Amino acid sequence: MKKIQPIWEAIRRFWRNKHLTKILLLILLTLLLLTILFFAFIAATANVETLKEGLKQSTVIYDKNEEVASHLATNRSEGISIEELPDYVKNSIVAIEDERFYEHNGFDVKGIARAFFKNLFAGRITGGGSTITQQLTKNALLSSEKTYKRKIEELFLAVEIEKNYKKDEILQMYMNQVYFGSGAWGIGQASNKYFNKNAKDLTVSEAALLAGLLQSPSGRDPFKYYDRAIERRNVVLGKMKEHKMINDSEYKKAISEKIELEEGHGSFIERKYPYYVDAVLDEAINQYGLTQEEIFTRGYRIYTEMDQDLQSNLEKVYERDSLFPRGKGGVLVQSGAVLLDPQSGGVRGLVGGRGDYVFRGFNRATHIKAQPGSTMKPLAVYTPALEEGYKATSILKDEPMNFGDYRPENSSKQYGGDVPMYKAIEDSLNIPAVWLLDQIGLDKGLDALKRFGIPLEEEDEYLGIALGGMHKGISPMKLAEAYSTFPNEGRRHDAHLITKIVGPTGNIIAERKKKTVKVTSKTVSKQMNSMLLNVVESGTGEATKINGVQIAGKTGTTQLPYKDINGTKDQWFVGYTPNIVGAVWLGYDQTDREHYLSSSTTKTVVPLFREIIENSLPYIEKENFSTKSVNEKLAQQEEQKEVQQTIKESAEKIKEELPKWKEKLMDVVDELDQFGDFLKDKWNNTFNN
Repeated sequence: MKKIQPIWEAIRRFWRNKHLTKILLLILLTLLLLTILFFAFIAATANVETLKEGLKQSTVIYDKNEEVASHLATNRSEGISIEELPDYVKNSIVAIEDERFYEHNGFDVKGIARAFFKNLFAGRITGGGSTITQQLTKNALLSSEKTYKRKIEELFLAVEIEKNYKKDEILQMYMNQVYFGSGAWGIGQASNKYFNKNAKDLTVSEAALLAGLLQSPSGRDPFKYYDRAIERRNVVLGKMKEHKMINDSEYKKAISEKIELEEGHGSFIERKYPYYVDAVLDEAINQYGLTQEEIFTRGYRIYTEMDQDLQSNLEKVYERDSLFPRGKGGVLVQSGAVLLDPQSGGVRGLVGGRGDYVFRGFNRATHIKAQPGSTMKPLAVYTPALEEGYKATSILKDEPMNFGDYRPENSSKQYGGDVPMYKAIEDSLNIPAVWLLDQIGLDKGLDALKRFGIPLEEEDEYLGIALGGMHKGISPMKLAEAYSTFPNEGRRHDAHLITKIVGPTGNIIAERKKKTVKVTSKTVSKQMNSMLLNVVESGTGEATKINGVQIAGKTGTTQLPYKDINGTKDQWFVGYTPNIVGAVWLGYDQTDREHYLSSSTTKTVVPLFREIIENSLPYIEKENFSTKSVNEKLAQQEEQKEVQQTIKESAEKIKEELPKWKEKLMDVVDELDQFGDFLKDKWNNTFNN
């Protein structure tokens, strides 16, 4: 201890002499000042003057050209003016949500202190302490994440809002956009939803019940949890009495009032291109952390990859029942389709079903998980095989064989013995695909699928993955994303709909970060394009052929679980030009012994895909692949062989005739010599005489 004492004293002297305490305090105060300035700058640059108008606007969906494609509008319209409402309606909300609303300047110091210590003891942000102005700020301008940075932003923006709007204007904006549950946004919709009346006709008790829903709209839904809603109503009434917003007699009358619920119209949702727009909602919620309530109440501008021409034509195709197999027992044969730009991964159009549509219902373009059948062969087998040095003309085995306990069969039950790779793909033969995967190794096939972005389960790790044998399966959008690798020279961009989301004051709420994966080489992609062009030219996808248009693609089917029935469960076609990739699924939502596809892909999904592409051609830039089909290459090779053979035969014939020509030439030379001698004699005789 005595040895340490001198060292400690030296440190203390140094600390005092260098004024380190003052320096540290100065640094801390500087950092604090910079932080305050930073958040003050954010608040000052936020265009809060447009907030009131922004909240009146519906959320707008824009297409790839930043032109309006659709509006997300509910019947809340512009809401209700606060002057129309009895004082007790607004007071019920103030009493339970922010009792000092008319006293503070945007934030409540007491509330913040209480929330701070609550969060401190909890060890995390649990919420609380927010004024009505802060809640409006959070709901209208900020994300719903619970971080200290977001809370600080909320404080500064709340102060800025208080500078620009009167208290009743702030309360009116809050009341008209806040969510009351059961699809009701705003006090007007809530009054209609729960009591089938105008908000100005609410009783004190009814107003208190609605105000009580704000803390937990679903947990206190009076249609489901009446007692909980009444319990919270009583708390609100107690607060109103405490703050002299109602007197004793009004309190007694309200708390004894029997609430009679009468469900009204609620809200309806208008939007164009419903399947695409609902997929946009899914992406905004699942990938960017927004809520459905935020999207419908904040007046966002959502920019997407939609091509309205392609989307409109895709929807028109799906309205033509004649293009689809006739359903059985009144059940529709369902389908989902996606059109995707391979250069960006942007989804240009999608349709997720046929028949009646439910808001944010089952979308067969994005939600379905179906076994992809033979569409997996190019991804799981032939691409990694080419990477291992195989060629389109490499010979594969096509004969009945077992792979342990696994015994695949060709769908035709016919086998050719040996078959070149391009022919195995063209005719969608099963045995060569499984045999080849076994030859190159299952791990290489699984690795390729991961690079293509295909989600795998542990149960998928067997040779049957060559034929699309998956535990869960994939969606048309995921399949289109995987195949976009081939026309994009081996690179894959993640399939997406949204590019950015802009808030009501012009702040960017979310923006897509580009994700590109190098799946395979440019050379391998060209080889796959060459073989998949064959599928459409002369293989299982021949019914897709359009004169003057190069289309590559692959069919896929999954078999029924019933051995005594001849048919298929799922049918697929995924095809592409250099500028667009399309994937189509066809089948029943629930397959059983009565509901299955009895016709082959050549009569159903393949001509359906052709119709989609044919309708899309006017809006797709025409371009040819940088490679030719295997058919063309082989035909050219055959022509070259014929030319070479002709040259060879001509050369041999010349070689054979050469001695004869030489002999004739020598005779001519002799005759010329004799003629020369004759002329010479004549000349001499003439001059001598």
